[in-house]
Amino acid sequence: MIPIKDSIPSKTTPYVNIFLILTNFALFFYEVSLDRWELTRFLYIYGLVPERFFYLSGEGAPFLTLYFPFFTSIFMHAGWFHILGNMLFLWIFGDNVEDEMGHFKYLIFYILCGLGAGFVHLFLNSTSSVPAVGASGAISGVMGAYMLLFPHSRIVTLFPIFFFFTFVEVSAFFFIAIWFIFQLFSGAFSLLAGRAATGGVAWWAHVGGFLVGMGLVFLFAKRPRYKRRSYDW
Repeated sequence: MIPIKDSIPSKTTPYVNIFLILTNFALFFYEVSLDRWELTRFLYIYGLVPERFFYLSGEGAPFLTLYFPFFTSIFMHAGWFHILGNMLFLWIFGDNVEDEMGHFKYLIFYILCGLGAGFVHLFLNSTSSVPAVGASGAISGVMGAYMLLFPHSRIVTLFPIFFFFTFVEVSAFFFIAIWFIFQLFSGAFSLLAGRAATGGVAWWAHVGGFLVGMGLVFLFAKRPRYKRRSYDW
């Protein structure tokens, strides 16, 4: 299922969400401008490479060298489908979460979700020498927050039926819950079958970011607890 839009209009201009999207695209365009050797070097320096992290930590590397990739990797992407998919999800779910948290708190929340996702990926893929990049861990946290704040929101999705596509409207809780279950089972399969068998997707970063988002949402949201609300188109 591909989300197209949700039923909740933004109450304020989502400045931070727009800033995050533009920042991701700006860095991606920089990546595209590099030749193959420069891009490989860039990914290995600023992407999150678990094997490199543990090697450098054993060598007593400086704090910034060790931990800066946890931050920079959140804004890097591996290709057009990767960034377009991530930014679509961020555009749909991020503005409403920003409404509930406020601009600055939403930015901090987003970064913390991305960092948490990175640490989960690190410890469950400790021998990986492949750079992990992408905003999906942070966006997963945003989705976890959205599911708790707006479970009755409606999501219009593009749903494949054999060789055709149709639009289906489902609840946000159902859509995000199915998405999370898929990430969880894919992550479990990746541990059994190896990273190569799962297409190199950092499934556990998605799971980790989602759980961090669910854990932090009510510390950052303006209202102390969820209030039942209904939304119409």
